[in-house]
Amino acid sequence: MVREAFTYHLPDGLDPAAAAPLMCAGVTVWEPLRRWNAGPGMLVGVVGLGGLGHLAVKLAKALGARVAVFTTSPAKQAAALELGADEVVVSSDASAMEAQKGRFAFILDTASGAHDPNPYLRALGLDGTLCVLGIPGSWTVDPMSLLVGRKSFASAGSAGTKGTQEMLDFCAEHGVTADIEIVALADVNEAMDRLRRNDVRYRFVLDVTEDA
Repeated sequence: MVREAFTYHLPDGLDPAAAAPLMCAGVTVWEPLRRWNAGPGMLVGVVGLGGLGHLAVKLAKALGARVAVFTTSPAKQAAALELGADEVVVSSDASAMEAQKGRFAFILDTASGAHDPNPYLRALGLDGTLCVLGIPGSWTVDPMSLLVGRKSFASAGSAGTKGTQEMLDFCAEHGVTADIEIVALADVNEAMDRLRRNDVRYRFVLDVTEDA
């Protein structure tokens, strides 16, 4: 049995497998997008295009924002555009990053590896916010990157029950789900090996319905 407080209504039209990652990755990016009012007229940056990042792109676009993806890999440009991004910035290109100064109202940083947040802070406009979701170990922030433009450096947790149901309902209305690969229970070890090699696009969903 499951307590009612820990259950959610799965709206009609949401495939259970593709909706499963929404309960973790989806709501993790939904909460800050809603908190900082992503929507029409706003340029939202998304750093990273993994399990969190690909859902951040989809949700920000569904909320009506214009979306730019920051990625270290030029090879991910086509994938970002397919997901709905309006533009792609190769963050390893210093001149490309220099051109972003002051452009963004909100940047959602989903990258978990060690990286410098200061170029993204400089990409913010007046009163802009950089929200970081990854846990790289430590951050080194240049105070001037914050002071010039009254910028904010923030983080966010997962949403509560009300926010999670709101996200599910929104995703059903706008056709937003995770890009997944369903993995048979017998192949779980192979899936874990692929996960360690970063060979997943963008979430594995384990099928536990087969006979043991």
